[in-house]
Amino acid sequence: MAEKEGGIVKKGHEEGLKMAVSLLQEFELPAGLLPLADVIEVGFVKATSYMWIVQKKKVEHEFKMIKKLVSYDTDITGYISKKKIKKLKGVKAKELMLWPPVSEITVDDQPTGKIHFKSLAGITKTFPVEAFADGQ
Repeated sequence: MAEKEGGIVKKGHEEGLKMAVSLLQEFELPAGLLPLADVIEVGFVKATSYMWIVQKKKVEHEFKMIKKLVSYDTDITGYISKKKIKKLKGVKAKELMLWPPVSEITVDDQPTGKIHFKSLAGITKTFPVEAFADGQ
């Protein structure tokens, strides 16, 4: 894929997970935002901010503080920048009986303690950022 050209790639669960957490921290996003399992590869292209994560199987994780179930596909891609991931693919949050895709995640610039999840349908849900801390 042309999007991956010139990217830094880490293979294997341990190295890939380290890189994913490092990217989240570098761009001021909560460290627990992407609870991953059996990571195959994580990559990042600095020039375009394109990032990708490949894991062996889909992961469903419940963020207990907000009682929200989130599904992470085997392939997760997006464009990461300061406090934001745009054009996100591979992440869905359960709403009632539906699993709408999450297309964008943004943390407020001012320290309001809020994080926003926008779906392709244009619906935005806001939660406390600490709900996505590492280990939540």
